[in-house]
Amino acid sequence: MQTDQHDFHGLLHSADLIEAELRRKLAPLNIQPRQARVLDAMGRMGAVSQSDLASQFGVTSASMSTMTDRLLAAGYITRAIDPASRRRHVLELTGKGHALLAGIVDAWSDVDAAIQSVLGSDAATFFDLARRLRDGFGGTIPGTKDIRAPTVITG
Repeated sequence: MQTDQHDFHGLLHSADLIEAELRRKLAPLNIQPRQARVLDAMGRMGAVSQSDLASQFGVTSASMSTMTDRLLAAGYITRAIDPASRRRHVLELTGKGHALLAGIVDAWSDVDAAIQSVLGSDAATFFDLARRLRDGFGGTIPGTKDIRAPTVITG
């Protein structure tokens, strides 16, 4: 049985294609998009506990642990005992992590430019609408705001 395409399908497909483009841009850095976002958040947050980082991304501590273990093994972050609470560990970017973050920002700029190339003068409106969607569904930029519950969208 075939159903009519829903309006949001184009958005989902576009998001998949944009993420694939981002993966291509990040490939020379040997980093995945979600790892890049974690490093970016850590760059804003400074020393941060793994549980606080997980909360910012809306994932379990176990999921964040898997990601941070990979970043630790690659030498992009360190884990140390929190001087304020010996029972807690904090994560922090290394010099290598800060250097990688500069490359990540360049890759993101390239993807922004690719979108602008496709959309032309509509790009600014698109980016504004994308932020409104994120905010309307309760999203935040990890490390910039308090965590908030998703907004209930009613039709």
